[in-house]
Amino acid sequence: RLNCVRNNVWLACCGVVSAGLAVLSSFGLMLFCGVPFVVTVANAPFLILGVGVDDMFIMIASWEGSSRKKKSDVKSRLAETYAEAALSVTITTLTDVLAFFIGTWTAFPSVRSFCLYTGTAFVFCYMYTMTFFGAVIVLNHKREERNRHWLTCMPVGADKDPAKNSCWYNACCIGNCSKQSSQPESVHPMSTFFEKYYGPFFTNKWIKPLVVLLYGVYLGGSIYGCTQIREGIDLRNLASDDSYVVPYYDDDNKYFSTYGPRVMVVITESVDYWNETVRLGIENCIEDLE
Repeated sequence: RLNCVRNNVWLACCGVVSAGLAVLSSFGLMLFCGVPFVVTVANAPFLILGVGVDDMFIMIASWEGSSRKKKSDVKSRLAETYAEAALSVTITTLTDVLAFFIGTWTAFPSVRSFCLYTGTAFVFCYMYTMTFFGAVIVLNHKREERNRHWLTCMPVGADKDPAKNSCWYNACCIGNCSKQSSQPESVHPMSTFFEKYYGPFFTNKWIKPLVVLLYGVYLGGSIYGCTQIREGIDLRNLASDDSYVVPYYDDDNKYFSTYGPRVMVVITESVDYWNETVRLGIENCIEDLE
């Protein structure tokens, strides 16, 4: 919002901080428990940030919706917010945690570590959203009630003679350069757009078949794309940093990458390796292949 009081920049920043706290808490707990940290775990914060910001938007939207109901006190609004948003946040968190904890059954230690770190981070993200971020919403509401500026928390319009101050002071501490205090907004413009224009457009009887057709094209393209997937993972990332596999792949890529794929020969039958004649025959076979 452009409103100097109802602007929620600090609220959005605290939502990102909440996701960051979840990452720090989960990483600290896993490292304390001795779970190895591998390269793939470094991707976990991006997943947590995405889910944390999504939960933040759900909480803010529910809080904004509760303001248009009869319950006006903070406790009732917060209770209404949790009743509206907690179910959605809980379901998404449970599915994410279940998916990643199931991934810990894999035989790859690096994937197991990644799933442990990420699944635990989702649990902490849920806890911080339900506690820390809810408290931040209430503090932001109290700032709005007292008509304080979003940036400096100074009372807006409190200065009787704003003409004596600079434009920057008026914009950051009083309101805006025009010396006029902004009035609270009842409904967010984006909510109005989706309610009055976006929703009715897609529920039109002529648009529905087009949406179904486009989804069918999208689904067909997705299925075709899945059939074209090729392995492209760097095998070094599936091992811990101190594993002997890492320098092996480094040396292999440095000295042998120009020779093409390795050719391997497998003896599928049971062979008497203790028999000298058999061993000589295997060695002769290797020489012939060389």
